[in-house]
Amino acid sequence: MQGSCMCGGVRYEYEGAFGTITICHCSDCRKAQGGGGVIAAPVEKEKFRWTQGEDLIQEYESSPGKKRAFCRNCGAPLYSRRDAEPAVLRLRMGSLDSEVDATPAAHIFTLDVPEWAAINDNLPHYDTHEPGRINVSE
Repeated sequence: MQGSCMCGGVRYEYEGAFGTITICHCSDCRKAQGGGGVIAAPVEKEKFRWTQGEDLIQEYESSPGKKRAFCRNCGAPLYSRRDAEPAVLRLRMGSLDSEVDATPAAHIFTLDVPEWAAINDNLPHYDTHEPGRINVSE
């Protein structure tokens, strides 16, 4: 699979499977994305490769030990990661250029959903993380 930022300056390839895709509605994800939430999936860092523009990636520490990465040129979000989980990136699904046969499994942090971002689907809703997720945050 291939992906890129909005301006095309950053490009990547991924040759692994996606973990559980979720739509996070916490206030941090809404602010970082500029919308109602973020659709992200955990990916294996060892199967992820930058093919162009790695020097354009800027990371912002949004909370202790949590980094959010974006392209310095266009501001497009690419992934987040936690220092405590060095083998995992939480890939922003909107950065994919390839078609993917995968869909979100759940909405998380739904207590934070503002009225203007109403959820109108039948996916499960969770007040915080989805069941089974340990020490991982959007």
